[in-house]
Amino acid sequence: MTITPTLPTRTESAAFGRAVALSCRECGERVELGPRYVCESCFGPLEVAYDFGAVTRADIERGPNSIWRYAPLLPVPADVASRPNLNPGSTRLVNARNLARELGIRSLHVKDDSGNPTHSFKDRVVAIALEAARSFGFTTLSCSSTGNLAGAVGAAAARAGLDSCVFIPAGLETGKVVMAAVYGGRLVAIDGTYDEVNRFCSELIGDDAGEGWGFVNVNLRPYYAEGSKTLSYEIAEQLGWKLPEQIVIPIASGSQLTKIDKGFKELIALGLVEDRPYRIFGAQAEGCSPVSAAFKAGHDVVKPVRPDTIAKSLAIGNPADGPYVLDIARRTGGAIEDVNDAQIVSAIKLLARTEGIFTETAGGVTVGVLRKLVENGVLDPDAQTVVINSGDGLKTLDAVADTGVTATIKPSLAAFRAAGL
Repeated sequence: MTITPTLPTRTESAAFGRAVALSCRECGERVELGPRYVCESCFGPLEVAYDFGAVTRADIERGPNSIWRYAPLLPVPADVASRPNLNPGSTRLVNARNLARELGIRSLHVKDDSGNPTHSFKDRVVAIALEAARSFGFTTLSCSSTGNLAGAVGAAAARAGLDSCVFIPAGLETGKVVMAAVYGGRLVAIDGTYDEVNRFCSELIGDDAGEGWGFVNVNLRPYYAEGSKTLSYEIAEQLGWKLPEQIVIPIASGSQLTKIDKGFKELIALGLVEDRPYRIFGAQAEGCSPVSAAFKAGHDVVKPVRPDTIAKSLAIGNPADGPYVLDIARRTGGAIEDVNDAQIVSAIKLLARTEGIFTETAGGVTVGVLRKLVENGVLDPDAQTVVINSGDGLKTLDAVADTGVTATIKPSLAAFRAAGL
């Protein structure tokens, strides 16, 4: 006999705002809110379901200049902004006229998430996971990470007064290792790929050693993933409460892309933006491009790969949301494309030269894919386009290590002129 759990009422789930349940993305079964991420009936992924009620633009615009202005659309308590957290969000949307001119695009904006507290979009998702961890009584915040998430978890835990222990693949960029370690939590490198690190964390959850631990991207994943929706909310609000016609998004696990799409659909359903078509494009590094390969082959199944790319923050060989990314790209008339390491480096320098934005390798992937999509005639150059910059280039300096001083001269005008400067 199947027992349907009693779903929490709005009062009982006050810690989760207007969220009412976890819903399976495959079979649709609902279960009560809790630290779980897999449907027990079909093993599909769980995501947060809501009863939003009425939400107006005025409600949002009265909120703080952080992701908490969107608290009514997130699984967080109403007083979340008053709690000790990093208050991420409200990052700039740059009108990239110079880059647009160079690429031949009529209207282009860069959503620059390097302005978050730990200089990547991961602060958004961790902020939501932190609130869930508090509600469930976890005392240690943890994660498996390709770098940026480790730093975001370490910083958020320090701010909230929680312990942290994060796990990374050995051999990450020095900048990301240092930034993850500086907050005083435990940082553990594992000799293996990100996918192997993630499997280890899943094992730790079921062991006594992991008792009281909230893994933001495992047992707290449904809440964590909701943080990416705030990118879509901010972009729409910054565009004057309009959806972009096209958006290019990096793919690691694929969660950011799927949640941006979810956020757009929520804004439409709530009447906060006009219901108009939009196209979503996914960007991968050629050395870790299982979703791109599946898209180009017309497959619905994503075949795992072993990553080999300088874009280590996107180096997830078995992306959990890969099949859903394929569905969204096809449904919206978008595409999934990839670029090689040389193209990534070239795109990093292009964005820096044209717009003064120094992006990490993940941003090099999105800008590189944007350029490739335009050159191949896949992306409409006359449509309003947004590209995501998910992190700061200071974290991946090795990628542009060939960049340096123009010349070394003596301190004299004669030397300056002799150097042809």
